Amino acid sequence: MQEHISKRIADLDWASLQQSLDTNGYAKLPPLLTKTECLEVIGTYEDESQFRSTIDMARYRFGIGQYKYYGSALPPLLQVLREGMYPPLAQTANRWLEQLGESPAYPESLEPFLEQCHKEGQTRSTPLILKYETDGYNCLHQDLYGAVYFPFQVVFALNQRGNDYTGGEFLLVEQRPRAQSRGRVLTLEQGEGIIFPTQHRPVLGTRGYYKTTLRHGVSTVTSGTRYSLGIIFHDAQ
Repeated sequence: MQEHISKRIADLDWASLQQSLDTNGYAKLPPLLTKTECLEVIGTYEDESQFRSTIDMARYRFGIGQYKYYGSALPPLLQVLREGMYPPLAQTANRWLEQLGESPAYPESLEPFLEQCHKEGQTRSTPLILKYETDGYNCLHQDLYGAVYFPFQVVFALNQRGNDYTGGEFLLVEQRPRAQSRGRVLTLEQGEGIIFPTQHRPVLGTRGYYKTTLRHGVSTVTSGTRYSLGIIFHDAQ
């Protein structure tokens, strides 16, 4: 199964995805996960041995819902997603750095990048599963866990909008210098994903490239239960 997922990742139209990241600040993935794979991930939710930490979002005023960070021995599906999607995104990450006048900083593969995280004391795994029930939501935020971070992350829908839940749209808000923020509302069908910036992105202006800051969240779930999978490439302190 993992070999099939690796091929699906390799067969994605990465040129178009990278162009969308440049133009729109995000890129929507076609259904990359099958229904069976999505249900397999949802099935891990009640197995506490899979996770290193559980967060009640209301307790920290992050929103209403719950998410769980997987332990360092990730389920094989998640490991393949993390390892397979990192290399093409690292190419875009380095190109964005160059556009901003900085030197490339991201290795070609995931393992040496994680070694950079670990040298900074960031040793805890960050891929997570999120669960929202009716009236649940996630406030706008950034997933930064230390000095080292990867500038992209990916979220996948694990169950079916309209059948299993309503509402719960993905929110992406871009704060532009000397201008009002711009928001996008994005919907995902089961197995689809969105690649989006972790903190900021370069935008071409009249005087060259400048940074805009982005935050993401989830709108209120109006009925049912919504599950999603987050693939974060940097580890946490």
